[in-house]
Amino acid sequence: MTPMQNDPLWKLRHALAGVALALLLSVFVAAAAGRVLGDLFGDSYGLRVAIYGTLLLYVVVGAGVLFAKVARHETRPLSGGRLLRWLASLWLWPLLLAANAALAALASWRAADGSRPSASRARAFSRSWRALASDTVG
Repeated sequence: MTPMQNDPLWKLRHALAGVALALLLSVFVAAAAGRVLGDLFGDSYGLRVAIYGTLLLYVVVGAGVLFAKVARHETRPLSGGRLLRWLASLWLWPLLLAANAALAALASWRAADGSRPSASRARAFSRSWRALASDTVG
């Protein structure tokens, strides 16, 4: 066993690389989107800066949320396709949270209805959701 296998950051290396590179690419995407939105709505330099700053804040918050939600499940090496999925996920991260909230609401509704699934079904559901979240990112 190598010393790196005990390091928690080593276990998260694929997720760290994916989110870091996607965040770097998102700076350029935010600049392009900020320019387009600035041309449409920004009549002053201050408004253009606010638009770009808001886009950057959105992506940085998304990187934190996405990393916290799916980093544990990211085990496959980074590839071009996986990087594009990370990039898309950084811009669409509210959808991931909304899906998670919808699943939690469904589970609580079923529990209140009395049709609570068995422990083995609950574990299978949890594993399938983690796999889905991992596939969303990569």
